[in-house]
Amino acid sequence: MTGSDRTPAPSPDPSTGPSSGARPRVAVVFGGRSSEHGISCVTAGSVLAAIDPTAYDVVAIGIARDGRWVLEQSGGERWSIAAGDASQGQTLLPSVDGARPTVTLTQATSGTDLLVSEASRPPEVLGEVDVVFPVLHGPWGEDGTVQGMLEMAGVRYVGAGVLASAVSMDKAYMKVVLAAAGLPVMPGITITATQWRADAADVRRRVADLQHPVFVKPARGGSSMGVAKVRRADELDAALEGAFEHDPRVLVEVSAQDAREVECGVLQRLDGGVETTRPAEIHVDAAHDFYDFEAKYLPDQATEIDLPADLPADVEEQVRSLSAQAFEAVGCEGLARVDFFVRADGSLIVNEINTMPGFTPTSMFPQMWAASGLDYPALVDRLLQLALTRETGLR
Repeated sequence: MTGSDRTPAPSPDPSTGPSSGARPRVAVVFGGRSSEHGISCVTAGSVLAAIDPTAYDVVAIGIARDGRWVLEQSGGERWSIAAGDASQGQTLLPSVDGARPTVTLTQATSGTDLLVSEASRPPEVLGEVDVVFPVLHGPWGEDGTVQGMLEMAGVRYVGAGVLASAVSMDKAYMKVVLAAAGLPVMPGITITATQWRADAADVRRRVADLQHPVFVKPARGGSSMGVAKVRRADELDAALEGAFEHDPRVLVEVSAQDAREVECGVLQRLDGGVETTRPAEIHVDAAHDFYDFEAKYLPDQATEIDLPADLPADVEEQVRSLSAQAFEAVGCEGLARVDFFVRADGSLIVNEINTMPGFTPTSMFPQMWAASGLDYPALVDRLLQLALTRETGLR
């Protein structure tokens, strides 16, 4: 990363950015209907705190668990992870308050306006939205659905478009696309809830052909929710039932035994090219079978990160090269985190690509960019500037 890359991007061209000359209005959209609702809220709290209020006019829009869009609070401790019942090892994730005033996007002659509606009061127009920062994780947000809505409304937004979001959200189809681009992926099979209910014995046979251990994971999930490591055949049923609670499509994948877990950040430049970070390696405490939800998000977990990862120079270069290739293969935009397995012989397997990776200051993606010289507020600003200069529609 060069010194010039560490400075905030220039203001958007008036012909493509905000036309009023005022601060660009940013709508941070978070929450959503997926099982990652709470993590999305935590991410939003970090992004809202990082946006410079002298440079942007910020509006916080929460999507309640029932899908209702509401005008939310933009700061405070409301969006942090809280301790629950210590005796039960519980933590409390924040949640969008669906009873707050409803927000809708409405077409106006000059663009797209925010309209706020509240019982017993006339609707209030908050004004035009210049860019949306969707910090949504999981289905109904990270999977191209919200991106499609914003495309239809002609609103600029941060991150990947419809196709890249949809493909990358579905791990089974993501593997197909990456493999077609010549990238190395782990063998696996897709199982639907219908197939499981119709012929469980056949599903068990198909999984046995992969050889244990295997990982069972929701095809369109994230944050390691519903993921289980299955070492023996008698553990499969419970793992599948747990994964089906999150998604009726499940990926069963061969375990990369004794492989190291390495991640790399990708960021688009204003000229359309991409930059990559030095890779980081995750070391999970022995109490965890893998990098699960608790190891990722709870502060008292003994997860260690090597940043940069201790890799031979040629392996690190290959990680960075394959990350850029994966980004291009799915047609990604803005940002992505690409996860790898590094085998003992130095060979690499692409585990997955995340188009909206964990985005709190302690998450891997921002940490990797901070180590490369782009701190969290500057990273947020860079993504907003990228979105403001991006054309709407086909590109």
